[in-house]
Amino acid sequence: MYLEPRPGIAWPGPHLRELRDLVRVLLGLDDDTAVMIRQLACGELGYPPLETVVEVLPMDGKARRWTLHGPADQITENDLRATLLHHRPS
Repeated sequence: MYLEPRPGIAWPGPHLRELRDLVRVLLGLDDDTAVMIRQLACGELGYPPLETVVEVLPMDGKARRWTLHGPADQITENDLRATLLHHRPS
């Protein structure tokens, strides 16, 4: 059965799905691990007004979170690779 989104709820765009898939590949995640990517307002001085938060939520184990300073539509594969592989999650 195909479910439609509730009114007012947007499905993730192609770029967000691509970022999610890249996170899965870069970190070698299994299908039981959830990947969430959210774009949030950033109130810190000296940073863009939007930030992108990547969260990895395994079924068993500790959740990991990274913050990229910039809107999700400007995050590239190189940005993800540099952040996920070279910075400790918060």
